[in-house]
Amino acid sequence: MIKHHPKFELLQGFVDGDLPASLAAGIAIHADMCVSCQQKVGQLTEQVAEASFEQSFHHKSIVDDEHLTEIAEMDFDDMINQITASDDVESTKAFYDERSINFKGMQYTLPNVLRNIELGKTAQIGKLSRARLNLGEGEIHTNLLHIGPGGSIPEHTHKGFELTLLLAGTFADAQGQYVAGDFIMLDKRDQHQPATERGCLCYTVANDALHFTQGINKLLNPIGAFIY
Repeated sequence: MIKHHPKFELLQGFVDGDLPASLAAGIAIHADMCVSCQQKVGQLTEQVAEASFEQSFHHKSIVDDEHLTEIAEMDFDDMINQITASDDVESTKAFYDERSINFKGMQYTLPNVLRNIELGKTAQIGKLSRARLNLGEGEIHTNLLHIGPGGSIPEHTHKGFELTLLLAGTFADAQGQYVAGDFIMLDKRDQHQPATERGCLCYTVANDALHFTQGINKLLNPIGAFIY
């Protein structure tokens, strides 16, 4: 059961279109997996639409009498007949291009939101595998991060923010266990060491490198750069 969700401010920013593409994609993926947040996004969208309609209505110019006369004189039956006169109806078919990714023999189907985003080459270090999602957001880096069975990330905190959205599998840290759909937003106040028994795939977004809190930091720098 999903226990971790985006805060209200993030949901509102998503609906208003104020978030960077990486975070917006993360919320869209989570909402597809979480009925509760899907409903909240729907409600917020309706509120924005209603507010926009009211604003548009109050600023709408008054139609002059001549225009009203033209509308009254239009033959709507004739218009409908013209529209439906042709028997040439073009049928359309919904198309879904399923896209998957493979990490060390483990195959995963990607969320619909990610299917048209360019993926970089897969890189590996130990039990970690990473494919960069090329969104062109400068210092904000977005990845698909795979942790193989029995793998973990050394204990660390964050210089900036880090979003981890679990797409498949499970992992755990000192705060508990996470399942597919969990939306975990962390910053420099948080410290953790994710570990997985059977492997997991995560969608990650970060705007700065990790800061490792155990061992000799210089030796862990390659891992930090790899994950970020």
